[in-house]
Amino acid sequence: MPADTVFDKETLFGELSIENWIMPAVYAGHFSHVIWLHPTWAQQIREGKHHFLVGKDTSTTTIRVTSTDHYFLSDGLYVTEDQLENQKPVQLDVIMVKPYTLGNSQEEGDAVSSAKKPKLAREDAGHMASANCGSHSEGSEKDTAAQRRLQTDLEPSCSYSPESQECPAVVGTGDIPDILKKGDAFVLDIDLDFFSVKNPFKEMFTQEEYKILQELYQFKKPGTNLTEEDLVDCVDTRIHQLEDLEATFADLCDGDDEETVQKWASNPGMDALVPLVQSLKKRMDVPDYEMVHQAGLTCDYSELPHHVSTEQEIECLIQSVCYLLKNLPKPTLVTIARSSLDEYCPPEQVDTIQEKVLDVLRSLYGTLDLHLVYSAESSPS
Repeated sequence: MPADTVFDKETLFGELSIENWIMPAVYAGHFSHVIWLHPTWAQQIREGKHHFLVGKDTSTTTIRVTSTDHYFLSDGLYVTEDQLENQKPVQLDVIMVKPYTLGNSQEEGDAVSSAKKPKLAREDAGHMASANCGSHSEGSEKDTAAQRRLQTDLEPSCSYSPESQECPAVVGTGDIPDILKKGDAFVLDIDLDFFSVKNPFKEMFTQEEYKILQELYQFKKPGTNLTEEDLVDCVDTRIHQLEDLEATFADLCDGDDEETVQKWASNPGMDALVPLVQSLKKRMDVPDYEMVHQAGLTCDYSELPHHVSTEQEIECLIQSVCYLLKNLPKPTLVTIARSSLDEYCPPEQVDTIQEKVLDVLRSLYGTLDLHLVYSAESSPS
């Protein structure tokens, strides 16, 4: 994205999407600290604290970063510090939430939480909480009012009859950085695929086709202790690889005859293109090569998260969020992404999850000024 776009609201809205809005917001000066609470099945960014700069690349005028994490290297976003104008420092904290079973003697003082995309949060240190969640014996998609109701005292516990089995997810609240306990304003961003997520491309393509995409788009992780020059070379190689793949599938959109396919397949590392196109053409009259490329872009050094949660797991994570937020000051703004149109959040689960999340927020903050932007007929309530 051109860096100056962040100062042109109308153009900016057309450029932003759910996966790319945070770094532009940092560059615009809105945020300087991001915390990503993530479950065990989301491993895109290395655990720990990341300090780096976000700025305007003097050569391309686009937004770039100085982080050397594979997440940014694989997208070709890394540049050296001396290449950045209008530099904005940012701290990114990545904290994993590990689900595990606790014994009956576990203290109620344990905290529960999980997430996928970056969230800003604050928490008192030194506490943890557990949630005991039993399995739900009915397969109904809609929960009863009793199942959806949160306890008024927000105790992190839940149980169902007739079976009862523990399923807590736990994170130490001492992991939440001290900076978020100072009373500063913060935005709480909740993605509903935090609770249940699937990789839609695994349903869109066969196992063999997906394997070929992983081969074509793979990002070879660089070694350790690399110089700036080595990192720049790594990113340049990756950018050229992605540009070649984009050009390949753009050309196939105009025509996927054998001559065109063979022309591109003759390039280094592209021989797998032939069986991929053959397989796609057997299954569909006109393959959507633009979508194929978009799917390929997700196949770099790790797969997209894929964990369709049970009702029991969802309820435990809801209780986790409830207890975590109970110990935080009221956020300035809460944003919620449904992630249902692209089916990252399973469409058959998204409405149930949304209602559970809203119940938590109402329990904590009272009446909500709710804007259902995705619904054309909705109005603030």
